[in-house]
Amino acid sequence: MSGPVYDIFVIGGGINGCGIARDAVGRGYSVALAEMNDFASGTSSGATKLIHGGLRYLEHYEFRLVRESLMEREVLWAMAPHIIWPMRFVLPYQKGGIRPAWLIRLGLFLYDHLGGRKLLPPTATLDMRSDPAGKPLKSIFAKAFEYSDGWVDDARMVVLNARDAADRGATILSRTKVTSARREGTVWSIETEDKITGEKRAFQSRMLINAAGPWVDHVLSGAVGKNEAHNVRLVQGSHIVVKKKFDDPRAFFFQNPDNRIIFAIPYEQDFTLIGTTDRDYAGDPKDVKISEEETNYLCGAASEYFKEPVRREDIVWTYSAVRPLFDDGASKAQEATRDYVLKVEGGGGQAPLLNVFGGKLTTYRRLGEHALEKIGEAIGVKGKPWTAKSSLPGGDFPAEGYETEVGKLQSRYPFLAVPHARRLVRRYGTRAAKILGDSRSVEDLGRNFGSDLYEAEVQYLVAEEWARTAADILWRRSKKGLYLSKDEVLALDEYLAGVHA
Repeated sequence: MSGPVYDIFVIGGGINGCGIARDAVGRGYSVALAEMNDFASGTSSGATKLIHGGLRYLEHYEFRLVRESLMEREVLWAMAPHIIWPMRFVLPYQKGGIRPAWLIRLGLFLYDHLGGRKLLPPTATLDMRSDPAGKPLKSIFAKAFEYSDGWVDDARMVVLNARDAADRGATILSRTKVTSARREGTVWSIETEDKITGEKRAFQSRMLINAAGPWVDHVLSGAVGKNEAHNVRLVQGSHIVVKKKFDDPRAFFFQNPDNRIIFAIPYEQDFTLIGTTDRDYAGDPKDVKISEEETNYLCGAASEYFKEPVRREDIVWTYSAVRPLFDDGASKAQEATRDYVLKVEGGGGQAPLLNVFGGKLTTYRRLGEHALEKIGEAIGVKGKPWTAKSSLPGGDFPAEGYETEVGKLQSRYPFLAVPHARRLVRRYGTRAAKILGDSRSVEDLGRNFGSDLYEAEVQYLVAEEWARTAADILWRRSKKGLYLSKDEVLALDEYLAGVHA
């Protein structure tokens, strides 16, 4: 077989696969990655979109995971201040509730002191009768606790890791399915098929990384050809997006009588995001969608707190994803570990395979570092850890410098409406200027597809971020799907079909 022998070949273009590829190529390994659909089209775009320590994980004694997650919050914020930013969370308290006040205080004390917090403000106690956070809630909640975590545009974090990996020399393939992977001594022979063109290609690599998320067992029992594999527990999490329920910039953490929790979070200026659910899932991950039961649960749970109930007719969008949790035998879906597990097979004359089980957005970078330790042990060490002090594309400005970047963009492009400028910096950071180029007016941005989505941005996403369909652009690269009409979506898809013809 002709062609290069890569050091590693990664299966899966979610946050873990793209994070490992980026870290590896930055250390000098030769890397190829194949994602069978669009980047972040599975679990990685279906999260609650938080960079958080996991306050509720303390109840399950997952102190290592919580500490690592807490430490990562400010690291990731510094890496990508355009798509990650701090958020305060309000936890309403009612006497006689599911968790006593002393337990909540203890958890928040640990939260404040376990993870090396430097920039994020500490926990506070609120009088909900006078604090603005109490305005949308029922009057029975006279007290609340407030703490810090972070928000992330999850799908953009994935594609920016892929973009940076490609910029550093990795071969990054979207909509490319691995159809087989077999060992030939110390080398893997891998066959792929482009799902758009049908083109088949062959690759070789010294090590294979199975980071296929919910499909990790499918890869083992399918492409790799092992017997039926059962390593992950598939847990469905669903969310609803409703018309804005409150004006406060803070999010809410609601405790439910069944011991579960949900969040109500300001979303895309005009909406409120409510979720998540936790239930075991037995179907094909690609078919996951919110159930009637979940919809009713989220509406009902939020309505226990808000003065104005959350009604089904308020819902403007729903999304669901399947989380591939490592199967630790926990009795309930919400009790299954959110920690990640890395397992290496092979070596000693056999080409090694690294399987990635579990994980969460907040710990993806540390998961990548631990994966690189395994890779180094298997095929030899290259380079040193480097991502902690790096920036993702567009994130090369100070962590607290978002407003300054908006001002710079408006100064350079005075024709931009303020909301448009703010959105571009939130999505692209310093790379917004690559989209706008030499434009001197809105007309220079080309066709308007609806809202403030212009042809210049669409072309950038096609050329730089592997976008092929309207769904790629409207739901993963942006959230403009919340604003465009069906006819506008159809027009965008027709335009993209012409671009890719």
